[in-house]
Order: sequence, then structure tokens, then C-alpha cells
Amino acid sequence: MSLVWRQVRRALCLETSSSRILKMCPSLSLGASWASVNKFDLHTKPRMPPCDFSPERYQSLAYEHALEIHRQHLSPVATAYFQKPLLLHQGHMEWLFDSEGNRYLDFFSGIVTVSVGHCHPKVNAAAQKQLGCLWHTSSVFFHPPMHKYAEELSALLPEPLKVIFLVNSGSEANDLAMLMARAHSQHTDIISFRGAYHGCSPYTLGLTNIRTFKTKLLTGMGCQSTMCPDVFRGPWGGSHCRDSPVQTIRKCSCSPDCCQAKDQYIEQFKDTLNTSVSSSIAGFFAEPIQGVNGFVQYPKGFLKEAFELVRERGGVCIADEVQTGFGRLGSHFWGFQTHDVLPDIVTMAKGIGNGFPMAAVVTTQEIAKSLAKCLLHFNTFGGNPIACAIGSAVLEVIKEEKTQENSQEVGTYMLQKLAKLRDEFDIVGDVRGKGLLIGVEMVQDKMSCQPLSCEEVNQIHEDCKDMGLLVGRGGIFSQTFRIAPPMCITKPEADFAVEVFRSALIQHMERKAK
Repeated sequence: MSLVWRQVRRALCLETSSSRILKMCPSLSLGASWASVNKFDLHTKPRMPPCDFSPERYQSLAYEHALEIHRQHLSPVATAYFQKPLLLHQGHMEWLFDSEGNRYLDFFSGIVTVSVGHCHPKVNAAAQKQLGCLWHTSSVFFHPPMHKYAEELSALLPEPLKVIFLVNSGSEANDLAMLMARAHSQHTDIISFRGAYHGCSPYTLGLTNIRTFKTKLLTGMGCQSTMCPDVFRGPWGGSHCRDSPVQTIRKCSCSPDCCQAKDQYIEQFKDTLNTSVSSSIAGFFAEPIQGVNGFVQYPKGFLKEAFELVRERGGVCIADEVQTGFGRLGSHFWGFQTHDVLPDIVTMAKGIGNGFPMAAVVTTQEIAKSLAKCLLHFNTFGGNPIACAIGSAVLEVIKEEKTQENSQEVGTYMLQKLAKLRDEFDIVGDVRGKGLLIGVEMVQDKMSCQPLSCEEVNQIHEDCKDMGLLVGRGGIFSQTFRIAPPMCITKPEADFAVEVFRSALIQHMERKAK
């Protein structure tokens, strides 16, 4: 037995055969070099990159008091991550600090919301300046921050998407977009993908097709689901099908100019149009990359053909950019641009305000006028002066600090490093995404692709947190890690995140082997 294998066995402290280790971590071999094992010391945490920010001393509620308040007065729906939920105290760019002074690298951005960094100095300054000038006046009055922001945002969208409705959240934006589609088309049926998440309001729950968010109560009438063209978990697709630096390992016979998986999924979409909706429809909602479902990507060319089919039925096409917009995908500012399509309506939220409650719907003059004929749309807080000042500052930072370019460079770098973990560990089924929107799907094994159990994924998630890395979760079975850090992260921080994840996988492997 080689020296390296003896060192590996000693580090793992296993009383098991080498074959079992190799099954769970197939890249290891008895002849492997120590460099390829790459710090295979289970008990040494990856070293966290330095941070030049020192948080203030925590002097607020005791942890147990906060927990008791939550139990008595806040929503009883269990949404908090981790066995012991984090009580966060302060944030700085890509870093978060809890009430105990622990530092974490935030790779989930408050559910893909913090776009340019926690408490970014320029965004803070804009908010503070506006706070001292004018907090609030509804849109029945004019004020410069709203008009300035409307002009700046419209300049980033192609013709004819130039009419902006400012609202407060992604759910509200999608609510309004549904109403617009129906007002303009004078039809009712709206189609969305299975696995889609478009909001949790009573109206948008009809568009959302993830069981966790479904209810026995009557909500969102007139909405129909269609098959999600998932090239990893769906029946068709493989190693040539998606717009990502990393392709699925499942082979396919697609050629560069002809995707057979796309054609198969389009047939399913046609079947929905022919059987589940009326002959004329109101519209079709699609996230350019599915968010809550684990950053699922579609075959290249699918959305373009689907949009054409929808328009043939009199419907409008809505791009939900709540998680994909504002340069996060790196190659383009908007996710729909990566599919070479032009939507009729675009909804956006989250990164638009770097965490401030802000959202928008952008559409054409024609569709906006159709809505105006049906109702007087009004929003008390939409276009709030502080929100608009923050929105303008976010756009300035994205441009000045080249965060879109950083998303492309660092995101591609991290995707490729994570893909090596997929090759190394049998339980890493898929690595996918674009820019800084990355999904790592966990499976029992690559042959069956059955989701890894929730308990096992929970433990890996906890282990990452204990080593100072915060990532998100997604997927129908909560089996996918969602990685979407603020767009200011660096390659050394990406290296740390990959090493933490690798260490957590090794710990999982050790538990399974015992």
C-alpha cells in the first residue's frame, strides 16, 4: 500500500476497506499523488480569507430572548436554516457577522438579493443622503429620484421595453405582470414551468409549481404548468445542451446546430398548448434560469421557440429576472439576453435594490396602455425616494466596479473548480449555472441520480456553515445547493468556498463509511 493511501486512511480514521472509500470518492486511487488528494485532512478547516472590516460589538437581544420572541410573535412556518438558526448582527460586502462575533462568507446573498455587497459604502451614502432630504411621497407627486432612476433603468433595456412600473417585491411585480398579460390579450390562461417559483402571493401561487409552496386553498386560477426542460433531471438532454461553462455528464447526440433535447421539450410544450389551455392564451412566464428549483437551465434555443408558439396563440411572454438580472449571469445584463429573446414584459426585484425592498415591471407602451384601460394602477410605496436613490446607486456601482464582468470571470472560475468536485465525488450529480448563479445538485449516486436524502444534505449544509460558508438550498427535494454570492467576490474567496465544500463532502464520506 502506498504512503499516500496510508496517510489518507490515517486522516479518515476508518475501519473499512479502501474499495468503499473509492466508491464514494472515485478520483482517489492507491497510486494517487498527495497533490491530487489536495489537503485530504478532515480535521483541518480551510483557512478563511482575510477581511479588513471589524464589526461593532453586539449589544442587542440575547439569543434565547430572540428565539422566544420568534416562537411567540413571528410566523410559525419553519423557514430558518440550520439546527441553531443564525442571529446575524452586521454585514460588510461579502461578509456577515453573527451575534457571537463569528464571521461568514455569504454565498447566498439573502436569497440572491445582495447584488453589490452588504452595506456597500456608495449605496449607504446614497440612502443616508436621501434620508435627510425626503423619505416618502407617493407617486401622486413628482420627485427627482424616481424620474432619474426610471431614465437610468430604461436605458439598460432594449426597445420597446421602456415603460416602468415601480413596486416593492418580486411577488408584487409578477402579480402586476399577470394582470398586464390578461388585460392586453383579453385572455385568461397563463403557462409556467413545473419547478418554477414566481412568488408566494395568492395570485402568483398559481404560477409557482413547487409543492412546498402549494396550498389546499383556492389560489391563482387560470394558471397551467408545463414540463420543465431540465437537461440533467428531465428525460432528455446531455453534454451539449445548455448555456454553461459546465455541461451535464449525461451524454447526448446533439450537434452544435441541432439540439434534439430542445425539440423533444418543445413537443411537450406544444402538448400543453393543445390540451391544457384554451385556443388563445394570456401569456407564458419563464425565469431565464430557474431559481428556487436549484438554478435549472434549459436547452439552448428552447425559450426562443416557446416564445414564438405563445405569440401564435395571442399570448405575451414574461421574463422573470428577479434572480437572474443586473449582471449576475456575467455574459449579459439580463438573463433573457442569454436566450436571444425579447420578452413583452420583464419583472425584476432582489438585486435591483441590493436588499432594499424594491421591484419593477418593465413593458411596452402598447401593453401599458392596455392595462390603463382596465384599471387605475396605484402603489403607495412604489417609486419611494429612498428606494429610487438606492436603485440608482446600485446601477452606478455595477458599472463603476464592473461587477458584471467580475461575475463572468469569478463565476466561470468557480464553476470549473466545482465541476472537479463532481468528477471526484459520486454524490455530486450536477454542477451548472452561469456567472454567479451556480447550482450543485446532490444525488445518492450518479447512476440512479436519485436525490440525496434531506438529512444528509442538511448535515453537509451545517458543516459548510461551521467552516464559515453560507450557501442556499433549492430543488424539488431541497437537494441542490444554491451558490449566488454578492457580485464583488474574489477568486481567493471562491477557492475558500470550494475547499469548504470539498471538506464537507469528505466529512459526509467519513460518516457514511463508518
